[in-house]
Amino acid sequence: MSLILYDLAAADSERRFSPYCWRVRLAIEHKGLPVETIPWRFTDKEAIAFSGQGRVPVLVDSQTTIAGSWKVANHLEQKYPERPSLFGGASGQALARFVESWSDTVLMPAMLPLIITDIFAHLHERDREYFRSSREQRLGMTLEQVGTNRENRVGDFRRILGPLRTTLKMQTFLGGEAPNYGDYIAFGAFMWARSVSPFKIVENDDPISEWRGRMLERFEVASNSPGYDS
Repeated sequence: MSLILYDLAAADSERRFSPYCWRVRLAIEHKGLPVETIPWRFTDKEAIAFSGQGRVPVLVDSQTTIAGSWKVANHLEQKYPERPSLFGGASGQALARFVESWSDTVLMPAMLPLIITDIFAHLHERDREYFRSSREQRLGMTLEQVGTNRENRVGDFRRILGPLRTTLKMQTFLGGEAPNYGDYIAFGAFMWARSVSPFKIVENDDPISEWRGRMLERFEVASNSPGYDS
């Protein structure tokens, strides 16, 4: 039986934009496992109430339900050891944990102001009030204030990408010659932006842009997903 993944969708149910869900979708592709994705929206809390919480990704694997991208990745690694490893061992798992922490605390918070109004524009109408009120409460200002003047602020964002850029100047992927779960964590953030925003967040000649292109070439699930190639 296929895996079932509840995956965050925009107004267009084919437009999937959660960076956390993208981590899982790429991990499943890496493992070569069949999956059925179910579009889920912020206000569809009842649809995943069986998971005991209210966020995606939620993966159903036979009789097992797993919520959260890190837990899902570890489940896939443990349950399907005969398939290609996501981490390449305990040391790779530990390093992926660092990439996750950097992405969650540095990369995505810096990216959010550049794409937040585009996220809002792509939401289903029933999700808009929830998204606006929850994000404005969290951020302490309106969505429009958060996203203001992005043309002048994108330079600061590109500078914080220094560690990622330097690494990708020296190697093809974060995982070396082939991508691993560390790549999927970081690339999930760039799929977040690609899915909803035409705004150019990295220059074409940036090693990060070149890596992003290699990831899109490698994973049709990403390249065929509705998005922008700015």
